[in-house]
Amino acid sequence: MDQAGERREPTMRDVAALAKVSTKTVSRVINDLPGAGAEVVERVRAAARTLGYRPNLTASSLRRSDKRSATIGVLFEDLSNPFDSALLRAVEDRARHSGVLVLAGSSEDDQSLQRELLVSLSARRVDGVVVMAAGGHQDALQQERERGTPMVLVDRPPTFGSTDCVTTTNRESSREAVLQLASLGHRDIAFLGDRRTLWTSQERYTGYLEGLAQAGLTLREELVRTDLHGADLAETAATELLDLASPPTALFTAQNLVTVGAMRVLRARDLHHHTALIGFDDFPLADMLEPAVTVVRQDVPGLGRKAAELIFARIGGDTSPPVHAVVPASLVRRGSGEISPART
Repeated sequence: MDQAGERREPTMRDVAALAKVSTKTVSRVINDLPGAGAEVVERVRAAARTLGYRPNLTASSLRRSDKRSATIGVLFEDLSNPFDSALLRAVEDRARHSGVLVLAGSSEDDQSLQRELLVSLSARRVDGVVVMAAGGHQDALQQERERGTPMVLVDRPPTFGSTDCVTTTNRESSREAVLQLASLGHRDIAFLGDRRTLWTSQERYTGYLEGLAQAGLTLREELVRTDLHGADLAETAATELLDLASPPTALFTAQNLVTVGAMRVLRARDLHHHTALIGFDDFPLADMLEPAVTVVRQDVPGLGRKAAELIFARIGGDTSPPVHAVVPASLVRRGSGEISPART
């Protein structure tokens, strides 16, 4: 106890005294450095557990020869989005196995906020960052990378060099979704997409166009709605489409929150059994609706694991050429995407 009656935090010297070793030996064991025998390591760890010793990781990282902090930063667009939160969980699971803490934040697709968060993570000496790039230019990310910070971009590739990234089959899977609808006889297929500044949105729209072309269908510009950031804007867009004199018989919604907004409108108008819908990205309870929602499902755990694998390899000193890893998505047929226009 100190003079104020509070319990004093045990120090490295206390651990060394109990384990009957030097403080240098304790430091080596705590920082997982070689040089101590198995019996000594176990004795030091047992002493630390007995005393309730907790190392000062910030101070330890300053003393360690590799200068690592045993932390990584994760910056995604919106951690309340089921896709982003599942992606974060996959990275966390891998980090936990390496004894690494994850510091995470949401950039809200705001470049200024993303820059601010990058500066904050850098000040905390994170060993590397996994980032979902905000739309538009990537100057802040490039500057951080040029400072030597290991970095992996996920969901969207970098516009600069020497950086790993992990994406999915956005274009190919979108084309497959449109061809699925066309194979049922749909000729008026609408596209509802996220912000046009996002690479994923651009790729999915291109896949939509390729699907129409491959099916021999003509693009109707009035059936295209983009820059739908969130379910509310998607509801408005879906309402406008269904109010057209010649409305679409099928919807391809290119983001999970856009899918949610469109489904609300279909159900409110009792069209969910008559207008086909395929969404890109799965979402909670999509398989519990009636009809269940057909989706292009990304392998989110696979994306997260691959991003974590790459960032830890770079932190560990891997200097091989940058990697663009592609984790395939799959079309999951559940019912809403199998409605034929004959039933409208």
